[in-house]
Amino acid sequence: MPLSPAARYGLHRVLDGDGTFPQPAWKLDADPRISDSEIRVDVERLNLDTPSLPQLASEAGGDPAAVARAIEAIVSERGKLHNPVTGSGGMLVGTVREVGSLVREIRRVAPGQRIASLISLTLTPLRLDRVDGIDMHHGQVGASGTAVLFESSPFAVLPEDIPERIALAALDVAGAPSRTAGLVRPGDTVVLVGGGGTAGLLTLHEARKHAGPGGCVIVTDLAEEALTDVRETGLADHVVAADATDALGLYEAVMDAAGREADVAVNLVNVPGTELGTILLTRETGTILFFSMATSFTTAALGAEGLGRATTMLIGNGHMPDMGLTALNVLRESPAVRAVFERRYAA
Repeated sequence: MPLSPAARYGLHRVLDGDGTFPQPAWKLDADPRISDSEIRVDVERLNLDTPSLPQLASEAGGDPAAVARAIEAIVSERGKLHNPVTGSGGMLVGTVREVGSLVREIRRVAPGQRIASLISLTLTPLRLDRVDGIDMHHGQVGASGTAVLFESSPFAVLPEDIPERIALAALDVAGAPSRTAGLVRPGDTVVLVGGGGTAGLLTLHEARKHAGPGGCVIVTDLAEEALTDVRETGLADHVVAADATDALGLYEAVMDAAGREADVAVNLVNVPGTELGTILLTRETGTILFFSMATSFTTAALGAEGLGRATTMLIGNGHMPDMGLTALNVLRESPAVRAVFERRYAA
């Protein structure tokens, strides 16, 4: 018997009122007792997304213990990790404890599997017993507690050939390389704005792979350390130091370095105000993937109109049918990218 939409998408967990979905809801019921349409997971680690971590760290004055308390307070109040300031959350790693009878009939999941959720913590019922061991640079948080996934919730079984911290970092941004792989064609000029981060390195590999030797791949970033990592991979034709919030400066820096506009641009910057620069450096009928949660889509839409661009602009939904396989395969296919990940995410 097919599940009802309410059961499949977790509407019965919403405490705000009938008809509200878990993501926009203010509070969820995080009771660890599951229904036939749910999966119970013992939480081991959280991975905060890039907008949420800097905000929490700034509010806490950089004190990891204060960040831990803030995380506990949000989850206690809302029944999920949904930062009320940034509107964002992250993902988790844990072990499947229990699987509802209806889920067992539909999905290949079993108790004992170690998984990474590929669904935002902003819509995942979560109860925490303890938070500790925060990596303030990358947002990985040691934790114990219980999470509930719905039948519709995507997740990836953690691979045995890739260390957990590295796999988690890749899976957290898995949508970016996967979507880029589907957008880039042989011979394309591709610009990765803010391409020196975790998502950027994975996306760089896919951009290079699909643009081919006849294509041109350009990476911009403001952090010199990130740009050094990009150069070490040998995958970019041009590496450009530029502030993506300075629209004209970004455009001029890319033109000076490469002398061409992008057929495909991918915006991976985790700060607001980078929409116009990305539109400006993309050709009039090109395509932009806005993968950053800091993007204002009103600014992007109106900005494209103001610049007279018929640009196709895509929202970077993090879920793709490959369930993170493209991202994990980058770490298998590229020793250079994996080496950067191993250095960045060393325990």
